[in-house]
Amino acid sequence: MTILYFLCVVLAIAAIVLLLGLTPKRITDDITRIITPVQSLRDKAKIAQGKKKSRKLSLEFAAIRDAMKATGKDRPFTLVCSVSLFLGMGGVVLALFLDNVFLMPVLAVVMAVIPFLHAKSSLGYFKKHVDEEIETALSIISTSYLRSDNIVGAVAENIGYLKPPVRGIFHSFVSETTVISADIKAALRRLRNRVDNQVYHEWGDCLIQCQDDRTLKTSLLPIVNKLTDVRIVNNELKTLMSEPKKEYWMMAGLVIGNIPLLYILNRDWFETVMYSLGGKIILAISGVVIAVTALLMMKYTKPVEYKR
Repeated sequence: MTILYFLCVVLAIAAIVLLLGLTPKRITDDITRIITPVQSLRDKAKIAQGKKKSRKLSLEFAAIRDAMKATGKDRPFTLVCSVSLFLGMGGVVLALFLDNVFLMPVLAVVMAVIPFLHAKSSLGYFKKHVDEEIETALSIISTSYLRSDNIVGAVAENIGYLKPPVRGIFHSFVSETTVISADIKAALRRLRNRVDNQVYHEWGDCLIQCQDDRTLKTSLLPIVNKLTDVRIVNNELKTLMSEPKKEYWMMAGLVIGNIPLLYILNRDWFETVMYSLGGKIILAISGVVIAVTALLMMKYTKPVEYKR
């Protein structure tokens, strides 16, 4: 009977997709509309004034979407949203297959979040690579600028030592200042806003001020050293946090692994946990606890960032 329910749910999902004509773009637009609802002018004004905060879920979703667009991954983002929807449906089907209604919302939410967590993790590795390249670029450019007192020449003579995607950012700056416009301060402001990094922004602000007061250029290298300090701290924290993270995943695995273990050791206990009302509720509560603690663990073990 459970298999029959399973087939009915799968066919119903397929029928809904075909009847509604769901496409990856439409799914992405619908998910965006649900997670980030349209704000009134009053709400936007309060957010701009700091009197009201946007929802945490909306901010996280927007951060992943903007980061993937910035890295040229617009289409993979639509794929992430589509996979998230179908995995959420798969969680509902899995809960029905296990004959546990209480697990339906838990498995649906957990499986729907998995693609976004994977995308965020991949973007984290990309951001780490960009930060390392920024540290190298700012260091050699600042050293050249201290020697030559010419920021355009300092960037131009070090372009060959930079790696993508940082090379493209500084190459556009050189092209703009040598071909398009001679307004170096305006070009530096645009250069400053090309990367989402607080130390980079501080370096850009200092560089803009140096165009009016050249004595401030000695502050550039101490600002760049902040990137080195953050990298060293993150490397130390990565080593310190690796063991607690392993212990957490081991404990979570033991909690989940106890269910098939009960099937081997004591069939009556297994049937009580899987098929009785109390056992189903306990499984749902355990799923919620594992999901919430996993999110908290990832939140408190993520790399630190410099804040101005």
